[in-house]
Parts: sequence; structure tokens; C-alpha cells
Amino acid sequence: MRIGLMLAGVAAVFAAGALPNFAATTEVLKNDKVAVTEVTLGPGEKKPVSGGHASVVVYKAGEKAEIRFEGGGVERTAIVRGETVKEPAKAGMLVNTGSVPLKLVRVEFLTAGGSEMWHKEGLPPAYEMIFEDQYARIYNIRIAPHEWEPLHTHHARVVVCLSGAQLEHVLPDGSIQPSTLKTDEVTWRPAQTHKGHNIGDTPLWVVAIEPK
Repeated sequence: MRIGLMLAGVAAVFAAGALPNFAATTEVLKNDKVAVTEVTLGPGEKKPVSGGHASVVVYKAGEKAEIRFEGGGVERTAIVRGETVKEPAKAGMLVNTGSVPLKLVRVEFLTAGGSEMWHKEGLPPAYEMIFEDQYARIYNIRIAPHEWEPLHTHHARVVVCLSGAQLEHVLPDGSIQPSTLKTDEVTWRPAQTHKGHNIGDTPLWVVAIEPK
């Protein structure tokens, strides 16, 4: 009898058109340059965007989203995994306008940045630049299974891993550091000079965000 009443109650909720509540915000890391959060919104759910600082967003899953800015203006995005977009320092409301859960990583820049443009200085030729502005240099890194990168130097960076792999870094003195990343992991990596080696059987894909 009790089980039957519970099932009837659940059926009534869904019959009324209620949707599961997916909304969640988790702080991943914070230092003197960035504050990084992961956000999940169910279809139709909303989340305020503070607008205190400029940000960049890396989408991990979803169909469509929009930001409705205070004072007017709407910015719409059709989402594919890895889509990386700027968010200006303007308050607004993020809305999941798609029919599936929206998942993203927001990197908020806590400084005014700098005027120097790094372009691809120090990076391997195969890295794909997404964009660079006063706040950060942002690029894709892809390493096929068992492939090596050439020796290169990067700044301290946030790494959003979209396809994980078993990795190692070989430093200029010949020492080896394990550097494995898991799919959907978000981490902070210090500045370093090394050769990257994908020692596993899965391709690596990350979006790297180097704050200025």
C-alpha cells in the first residue's frame, strides 16, 4: 500500500509537468588570478551571472543557452562540446534554453590582466589558438595516443579536460613527471618547460586557459 501511494505521488508530479532539478554550482579552484566553478542546469533552469569580473566559459554538454543581461541584451550560444566563449563583466541571467542538461566550466578572471599579447610564443605548432585578449591566452591541446609533443614552455594555466589520457612530462633535465588527466577533470597546472607524451591508448583533448 505504501509503495503504491509513493508511485502514485511520483506519477502525479510528472503528470503536472515538473522536471527534475539539475541546478548545481561547484567551486573547483581559486587562487589570486582565477576562480573556477562547474555549473549544471536542467532544461529551462536559470542561474544569475554576477558580472563582477570578465570570464570565459567552456561548455561540456548541452544544446542551447543564452545570457540575458541586466539593462537589455541577449547573447545566445548553440553548444557543442568544447565550445569556448567570452563573458563580459556584466550582470545577467544564464538560461538553459535546450532540452538536455547544460554543463559548463566558468573561469572568472580576478585581475585586470595585461596588455602584452603572447600569441603562440613558446607553444608547439600543433596547438590551436581559440582566442587571446587582455585576460588570457586560450588554446586547444590534442595529443594522439602514444604521440610526443616537442619541448615547449607554457604559463600557469587552468586545464579543462574533454578527453582524458595517460600522460607523462619529460623535463629538460630528463626527469619524468606523471601527468594523467581524466575526462571532465578541471585542474590548475603551474608554468613549466617540458615534452608531453601520451603513453595511453586514448586521445588527449584539453582547453587550456592561461590567465595574464
